This record gives sequence, structure tokens and C-alpha cells, in this order.
Amino acid sequence: MHSRSSESESRYLAPGIDQCVKIVVLGPFAVGKTTLVGAVSEIRPASTEERMTEAGKAVDTMRDLSDKTTTTVALDFGRLTLTDDIVLYLFGGPGQPRFSFMIDELIQGALGGVVLVDTARITESWDAMGRLEEAGLPYVVAVNTFHDSPAYGDTELRRALDLAPSTPLVKCDVRHRESAKKPLIALVSHLLSRPSLEPVS
Repeated sequence: MHSRSSESESRYLAPGIDQCVKIVVLGPFAVGKTTLVGAVSEIRPASTEERMTEAGKAVDTMRDLSDKTTTTVALDFGRLTLTDDIVLYLFGGPGQPRFSFMIDELIQGALGGVVLVDTARITESWDAMGRLEEAGLPYVVAVNTFHDSPAYGDTELRRALDLAPSTPLVKCDVRHRESAKKPLIALVSHLLSRPSLEPVS
């Protein structure tokens, strides 16, 4: 938790920043998008989480997620200064199919994406991957290591996700800042390795 003074200092960009990069964080319901943005953000993250209602539970897939009490209904927003000259603006999208229309809006202007995966629900991340591919947006896949989810090797995961050889795959625990930064670092490295960078318009 930031102190009052550190929050005030981190409110503004550091001198020397000359690259601001918009990143979208996507994935299914309850995969850890809000937690990732909150863990890495150097400013107080903006969130549109609301308490789950009985009506919402009737339309959202709740299997094995009985402890889930809140849900993102629009977006999460955070900021991370990654290097001396690069700052990331993070936009976490909602995971429920009924809010999927908002994803196209969030993708506008982005340079890349992170798709979070729970190995107990691998197929539920296919939609987010497909949306980024249709938009021509580079992305990394980040497996959030839930303690009660199956553990698979990279080869098995790549096969199950049908990943292109060039698409980075990382494992992380989004509850912990340094671990949650891994997919973001991997994504920036992936973006810098490409011959050209153009945001989705």
C-alpha cells in the first residue's frame, strides 16, 4: 500500500518519459485482470467493480467461482513506469460475454495486449485471443497460477491454446507485483522485436 507522500509523488510522470504505451488486459470472468492491474499500478487504480447480484449470477458462468463477489462492468485502469523512458497505461476489460461489446472500444489505440489464462478454464480465454488477432494486435499469454488449477508444461499449454511460436507465454501470480509485471515486460520485449508498431485504429 502506498503512503500518502508516495501517492502524491507517483501521480505525475517522471522526467524523461517519451513513450506512452496503451496495453489491454483481457481474459474470461474471474481470471485476475483487476488484481493484475491493481498489483502493478503505481497510481491508485481506477476500477468499475460492482458487487455481484443474484440477477448477474444467473447469466454469468459461476462454476467453481462461488467465492467471487464482485465483477468489472466497464474497465480497470492503471499506470506503470516500466523503464526510464517507457510508461504503460493498462486497460483491463470485463470478462463476461454480456459486456463483450466494450472490448472493441478498449482495443482502440492499443499497441498490445495481455491475455490471462486459468488452466482450469483454458478454452474461456480463446475469445480474448481471437479478438486481439482479428484486430492485428500483438499479445502475450499469461497463465495465472491459481493454487487449485492444473499445472501443465509450456508445450502442453501452447498446444492447448494453439499459440503461434512467436507468441510469448509466461506464468505469473497476479497477486504479487513483481510476478504480475512479468507478462508486461514480456509484451514490451515482444513489441520492441517487431519491425513496426502501430496502434489499433
